Amino acid sequence: MFSYRHGFHAGNHADVLKHMVLVQLLKYMLQKDKPFWVVDTHAGGGLYDLTQGYATKKAEFETGIAPLWGRSDDAPLPVADYLAQVRTLNPEGALRWYPGSPQIAAQMLRAQDHLRLYELHPTESRLLQQHFAEVKRGVSIEAADGFAGLRAVLPPPPRRGLVLMDPPYEDKNDYRKVVAAVREAQQRFPSGTVAVWYPQVVRPESRELPRQLQRLAGESWLHATLSVRRPAADGLGLHGSGMFVYNPPYTLAAALRPAMPWLVQALGQDEGAAFTLDGRAG
Repeated sequence: MFSYRHGFHAGNHADVLKHMVLVQLLKYMLQKDKPFWVVDTHAGGGLYDLTQGYATKKAEFETGIAPLWGRSDDAPLPVADYLAQVRTLNPEGALRWYPGSPQIAAQMLRAQDHLRLYELHPTESRLLQQHFAEVKRGVSIEAADGFAGLRAVLPPPPRRGLVLMDPPYEDKNDYRKVVAAVREAQQRFPSGTVAVWYPQVVRPESRELPRQLQRLAGESWLHATLSVRRPAADGLGLHGSGMFVYNPPYTLAAALRPAMPWLVQALGQDEGAAFTLDGRAG
């Protein structure tokens, strides 16, 4: 149950897609003065050192953030915005620190906004607590199941908010739990933005999840996928990922339109590299 550690995968191509979209969602919400909450159901450790520990075992960041690091001059705006958040942690120019979703949100949120983090893994939760130990306000952390935690926090007090769901999916029950959590989030907080990340792996649950998510979609949704290679012959490994966003900003599709083919060119590993971008404006 507790085998997954995001440090093994920090900064990979799936993180690039997830965090690029996250930055755009936050950027849009920050345009209004009214406060909002960000709820992260599977927060991880918050910050990852790419030069030691788990991140060096498979060095997955070499297929994600690393090829983009020196390309800010020609990067489309959403990629450049994302890279700027990573550069905040690496001011001397060398790529060492990679921010998880909580750190990106913490960097972008204002004093009036609030970050609510859930992490069930005991080690990851402890690291998350240590990472934000000096933050006196604006961040709440619970060592708890984020899916269950949504019931207590939705709708958030300011009635503006973003929910990010990105479980590890090592347990196939996570696919079922995501669908149930999205359905409940829509009932409790119909005006909220909900972003779901999912892996593209050779598993029937992975292929079925986006179809289930679309069946839950109303009048406003966006679905983006980034595949960097064709599926492996042995069926192992992550060949891509997707982001499904409910109630996305009306600007998001137009922002991602030039960014997705650029990422295919920058991160593609073989002829299986591709993207999709679909949605409906409310």
